[in-house]
Amino acid sequence: MNVVEVREVSFGYEQNQVLAEISMAVEKGDFLALLGPNGAGKTTLVKLILGLLKPLRGQVKLFGSPVEKFKNWSWIGYIPQKAVAFDKRFPVTVEEVVLAGRFGRLGLGRRPGKEDRQAVEEALSAMEILGYKKSLLNNLSGGQQQRVFIARALVSQPRLLILDEPVAGLDSRTLEGFYRLLARLNREKKMTILVVSHDTGAVSRWVNKVACVNHTLLYYGRPEELFRAEGLSLLYGAPVRLVAHG
Repeated sequence: MNVVEVREVSFGYEQNQVLAEISMAVEKGDFLALLGPNGAGKTTLVKLILGLLKPLRGQVKLFGSPVEKFKNWSWIGYIPQKAVAFDKRFPVTVEEVVLAGRFGRLGLGRRPGKEDRQAVEEALSAMEILGYKKSLLNNLSGGQQQRVFIARALVSQPRLLILDEPVAGLDSRTLEGFYRLLARLNREKKMTILVVSHDTGAVSRWVNKVACVNHTLLYYGRPEELFRAEGLSLLYGAPVRLVAHG
């Protein structure tokens, strides 16, 4: 079953075409990296997949349903760019941040119950930060904060997790642990994951599929075939050296 299906999608603003004729499918259980240089249209493609933008041409489907008719948004966890760019003067705890991820399931007027708080603990455990439940978010490191926001996305028990450049500002050690956690979620919870990344080293080690976008789709398939100097140079328009972490 295709979790995401993009068919001949194009998008632009007035005379500025951002994406042209994109077609790709994300299957259940995929761990997909969306690669491309800055300004290549990666975030735009994510927003089209989520129905936040409407394509000029083509169609997007989620779980077999046209995105404009899709209703089961609790199936999708989304972490946008700069998710950790919150007001550090606001005294919010880790538990409160993650519990907010349940509100879409609760509906209007319902208060969180035992089941919701249990889901919070399970999500924090999955991210290995349960011990920080009562801590203030602004007292955590950047890597720990990123895990909190992933836990918030996980607490609704999504079938698809989308992360838009989630590793900005993380050091190499934190980065390795971050991708290892994503790989474990993909493997153990059978969660389909789409991550926008510039980190080609991490991509080559963890994901099972790669989509390379530079205003159009240049490559879609397994990373082994792409990760040669020629393939990455085609994507970035200059010689690229692959650097592995770990």
